[in-house]
Amino acid sequence: MAFSSNSSSNLTNQFAQPAWRVALWSVAYSTVLAVAVFGNVIVIWIILAHKRMRTVTNYFLLNLAFSDVSMAAFNTLINFVYAAHGDWYFGEVYCRFHNFFPVTAVFASIYSMTAIAIDRYMAIIHPLKPRLSAKATTGIIVVIWSLAVALAFPLCFYSTVKVLPRRTICYVAWPRKVADPFMYHIIVTVLVYALPLVIMAITYTIVGVTLWGGAVPGDSADNYHGQLRAKRKVVKMMIIVVVTFALCWLPYHVYFIVTGLNKDLSKWKYIQQVYLSVLWLAMSSTMYNPIIYCCLNSRFRAGFKRVFRWCPFIHSSSYDELELQNRGLRPGYQSSMCTSILSKDKSSTSLSRASLAHPSYMSSTASGAMSKGVSAAALQ
Repeated sequence: MAFSSNSSSNLTNQFAQPAWRVALWSVAYSTVLAVAVFGNVIVIWIILAHKRMRTVTNYFLLNLAFSDVSMAAFNTLINFVYAAHGDWYFGEVYCRFHNFFPVTAVFASIYSMTAIAIDRYMAIIHPLKPRLSAKATTGIIVVIWSLAVALAFPLCFYSTVKVLPRRTICYVAWPRKVADPFMYHIIVTVLVYALPLVIMAITYTIVGVTLWGGAVPGDSADNYHGQLRAKRKVVKMMIIVVVTFALCWLPYHVYFIVTGLNKDLSKWKYIQQVYLSVLWLAMSSTMYNPIIYCCLNSRFRAGFKRVFRWCPFIHSSSYDELELQNRGLRPGYQSSMCTSILSKDKSSTSLSRASLAHPSYMSSTASGAMSKGVSAAALQ
């Protein structure tokens, strides 16, 4: 991701570094790529393949996983190769995409989290108001991506490739080389970092005070504690997701603001290693969410167990299978069990009455039950 233009006056490649250092950075960035892609693809599968997982919150998590896996797949290694070598190998078309897409994906990610925070706020603080429908949720996701594209469009429009004597560079050729890149990054930092984090901090603070400090509106006395525990788990998981995102991207935004204010820092001997470090931390934000879901949500954990059940140390139980079943089937299953129990109670009552009136009936019924028990045991 490039918010500022690279200096075209530097004709030599000052970014060449020892092979061992490139190898270490390669392992670090490849790990992020592998975990982020496989983890988020599994999250997408869990949500799409199981009707029980198709909730408003999970649709936004689906959008978050899609943006994360896209950025990891299309930008992580490309960012590393360009940052490590300082030489652009991928052509002008991908140069435009390379500068444009990360801002788009990060915008979609953080505003998906913001939508979840607002949805949780409405569900817990105003439970009697109607929830978002699937159509409305889809509309919000479309709006998020549309705004993301509009915000990142200048990066695509002004990106270009320049061939120098010893290397090729991909950069954003802003009309005003000094003022525009710094101002644009300030705008991006506010809209894609500070503003949504403030909104989420306010909403989750109110929700947290309500869940952990007082009575939850709208809950009945019968299942109050069960609903309270479930709501706390969801909110706690999302707070950890937001805090992780904020910590991963904070050094990146600080880096561009500081280097924008002090241009001499770009000539510092170790500035490349600093940039590779903050870039790795920012890119690593794409791989943590699946791990958080797996650790803190039983349904996502059941889905991950199903995917990795071929591993000898992963055991998927019948309870895990039940976790991902459609909610609509479970009440019917429970009602059929109740009906069966009631019918058994009625039959036992009629049996006792019949045995009192006709002792021979009891002996014949018992012998029939024994024969059925033997046949049932034989079938097992």
